[in-house]
Amino acid sequence: MSDQPKTVTAAVIIIGDEILSGRTKDQNLSFLAENLNEVGVQLHECRVVADVKAEIVAAVNDLRARFDYVFTTGGIGPTHDDITADSIGAAFGLPVDHNPEAVAILKAHYAHTGAELNQARMRMARTPAGASLIENPVSKAPGFRVENVYVMAGIPAVCQAMFHSLKHELAGGDPVHSISIAVHLAEGTLANGLSALQDKYPDVSMGSYPFYRDGRFGASIVARSQKPDRLTAAAEDIRRLMRDLDGEPIEADA
Repeated sequence: MSDQPKTVTAAVIIIGDEILSGRTKDQNLSFLAENLNEVGVQLHECRVVADVKAEIVAAVNDLRARFDYVFTTGGIGPTHDDITADSIGAAFGLPVDHNPEAVAILKAHYAHTGAELNQARMRMARTPAGASLIENPVSKAPGFRVENVYVMAGIPAVCQAMFHSLKHELAGGDPVHSISIAVHLAEGTLANGLSALQDKYPDVSMGSYPFYRDGRFGASIVARSQKPDRLTAAAEDIRRLMRDLDGEPIEADA
């Protein structure tokens, strides 16, 4: 039996002109990265795409072919610029129409709230043919899934609720563990030794992140691996390297 860890990968597509303009600050990417890793899915790529159908279609078709899962956020609301459902339909070559299950959910919700279920709000019940729904316990308008593409809202609270509704469906691999060690040494001082350690531990990724605090330069070394024993050994060698260079390792939460 192979002791190689199982790797399951994902990509995220953040959809919306408001993100690219800087008027809205994305809060979904870090949430998804952290929570995907908890279920054994590694986030390998993220794209931010404008509200342009051809660009959304191109991104979806590229990423769904290369990764096990694709998650999109944004563009499934009631307004004219919410074009994600139509774009996903186009990517899969599927017609888009009102999903009977989604219509029933919206009818029940708006009957309960007393608000009008108008034509604009009915747009939120449109999905590609054959899509399965993602529950939205916050505002009820569901997301949906087509094959390995999960389509979620952009509002952070709704996106997070939708993810928690669907995460039981995800078949993950081995999670990635990480250790962060800081030191008051410049990156250039660490570079050669760190490069040698990366060669020694090809199954542990090592990243160097410089900082400047209290008038002193330093670097945080973050080591990540699916193999806890190899990560522990690499971390000890990183600490030894720092001490050999007259630096004192500072442990930090990864």
